[in-house]
Amino acid sequence: MPLAATVAASLPATLELFTPSYSLALVAFGYLAGRRQDHTRGSLWLFGTVAAVGLLLTRLTGTSLGPWFTLLLALALAIVAPWLVGRYVRQYDRLVRSGWELADRMEREQAAVADRERLRERSRIAGDMHDSLGHDLALIAVRAGALEVDPGLGAEQQRAAGELRRAAAEATERLRDVIGVLREEGAGAPTAPPGETAGELVDRARASGLDVTLSGAPPELPGMAGRALYRVVQEGLTNAAKHAPGAAVAVGFREAGPRVTVRVESGPGTGGGPPASGGSGLVGLDERVRLAGGTLTHGPVRGGGFALAAVLPRRVPAAVPAAPTSARELDRARRRVREDLVRAIWIPLALLAALAVLTAGVAVWSQSRSYLEPDNYARLLVGQTYAEIVEDLPDHALETPPRGLPAEPAGVDDCRYYRATVFAEVPVYRLCFDGGRLVSADELP
Repeated sequence: MPLAATVAASLPATLELFTPSYSLALVAFGYLAGRRQDHTRGSLWLFGTVAAVGLLLTRLTGTSLGPWFTLLLALALAIVAPWLVGRYVRQYDRLVRSGWELADRMEREQAAVADRERLRERSRIAGDMHDSLGHDLALIAVRAGALEVDPGLGAEQQRAAGELRRAAAEATERLRDVIGVLREEGAGAPTAPPGETAGELVDRARASGLDVTLSGAPPELPGMAGRALYRVVQEGLTNAAKHAPGAAVAVGFREAGPRVTVRVESGPGTGGGPPASGGSGLVGLDERVRLAGGTLTHGPVRGGGFALAAVLPRRVPAAVPAAPTSARELDRARRRVREDLVRAIWIPLALLAALAVLTAGVAVWSQSRSYLEPDNYARLLVGQTYAEIVEDLPDHALETPPRGLPAEPAGVDDCRYYRATVFAEVPVYRLCFDGGRLVSADELP
């Protein structure tokens, strides 16, 4: 609004809009408009309106287009250019402010990520503790079941072994609920038995009383793939010991190119049915295998058994880290500042170039309207009336004749000057009239 008011006050003073009284105000308010406005549409409409109103006033006053060109030049240099500078300063300040805000947000995000990773690690440790302890409790139940039916023990010892087996089974069920609320600070529990491989896990299960057969050599896989392989074997043996006691278990490893397949298959237990799926254990195992770049399958097999199989890569594919959201926003802010800087440079230059082209075009057009063709000049005869020759004359005569021409003849009412060439000021044709009749027609150098 202050910029529009300044322009409105300057136009009545002069159509050229370039006056000592208002020039500094136009520059100041142009800069402030670009510095403070959120949107550019209003300013662009103002610039276009000023140019259109200036042209309209020029035509209404009957003056030449020279003042309008001066108005456009003043509009470009005294208003639009400071406005673009203000826009750039505004974007730069926004970039700096956004940088501090994004830095603060990144710090908060890093703290949140650290907290989330700690919780995720605790959850993973809790899950691994459940799997490891559940496996050990299942093996204890297997041994207690063997003692319960051992004929060498007395009835009291067999009854105690049965209570031990049932207590181990109940402890396994309760462990899943208790471990979910594990939130203790300090060092985490080990996620797997120290130094134990999948082959040693099979040997330990066999020593505990499980009927386990092993085919193929257990491969050594690095990192997450190795832990996933160990967990597949552990989950299969645990489910077999807990849900199908007495069932034969087959553990097999097969290597094919860059991938390794592990399969744990158990037959029906003493009850004649297949072992259950192991509850939520398989859900977590499926996620662990997926993160290692593999796939997990499980389900009943023909004959009443149950199979658990996984295909794992030898090398876990590296995840491509995504750029943080705050970094992307900062990059977008930088691009906006660069774009505004480029616009602040090329728009005034483009306006000046367009103004120059427009000025040259209008000048050529104006000059062509006062150009008298030589053939038409040759047909003019002294004594003809103006009405007889008006069709051969241009629409407009020159407003002021060039300097240095000979004096006009005496005793004439009016002399009119026309261009003999389109682009040069001289030579010119001078036609003098007296009483509405042509009394002289001269070509002046």
